[in-house]
Amino acid sequence: MGVIWKGDKLIDGVPETLDLLRSKGKRLVFVTNNSTKSRKQYGKKFETLEEIFASSFAAAAYLQSIDFPKDKKVYVIGEEGILKELELAGFQYLGGQTDGDKKIELKPGFYMEHDKDVGAVVVGFDRYFNYYKVQYGTLCIRENPGCLFIATNRDAVTHLTDAQEWAGGGSMVGAVLGSTKQEPLVVGKPSTFMMDYLAKKFGITTSQICMVGDRLDTDVLFGQNGGCKTLLVLSGVTSEQMLQSPDNKIQPDFYTNQISDFLTLKTAAV
Repeated sequence: MGVIWKGDKLIDGVPETLDLLRSKGKRLVFVTNNSTKSRKQYGKKFETLEEIFASSFAAAAYLQSIDFPKDKKVYVIGEEGILKELELAGFQYLGGQTDGDKKIELKPGFYMEHDKDVGAVVVGFDRYFNYYKVQYGTLCIRENPGCLFIATNRDAVTHLTDAQEWAGGGSMVGAVLGSTKQEPLVVGKPSTFMMDYLAKKFGITTSQICMVGDRLDTDVLFGQNGGCKTLLVLSGVTSEQMLQSPDNKIQPDFYTNQISDFLTLKTAAV
């Protein structure tokens, strides 16, 4: 998140800004495409679980919304956050980090078995990504009738540290897309699934929401797709040069350097 943190480093002025917004009666919800943590794991950084909506939870919430059969299994190419949310929702799963050290011995006649009860493959950011996982997920999607291909997000890059950009979850999704030739159903930003879920949960219309983010192609597009006002902050992925580029077709309603700029508006109506 380039709005609250950059890597694990909290951006200056954020706690004071959040306190200001809460004092003005604003409900804050933190929507992140980071699927490596569950809401409970994120909860250590926020006031309540009600404030957090991660793409790991979105994957489980989507499966619940379509009444995904409890006798079917979910194969996970991703990390602990997805596994914990699936478990909390009562779904059977396999894969994840336990498949991180598995290798395939490509000898003549080798045939790779896979679980025929897998009804969905969920792909998110995975530091333990390998060929075994790609092949296993591919077999499930291609050979299990009706198997869903769900992506937590398609972010090209992410900020694991504040020192540089790192390959994002979209690179893992792209590998499975390449081998299956099937487009995934994306539950994270900029998909409207999360926005519709939030509006229904809190009993509001999306026109009452302002989406604040640091990415044009996920955060701002997410807000625009959902019918919200949008505010871009330049503290993360997007620079002012990128925003003003003639090649950029996504324009936010507002933009500023960082979210703490709200502090300069104390005397105005927030």
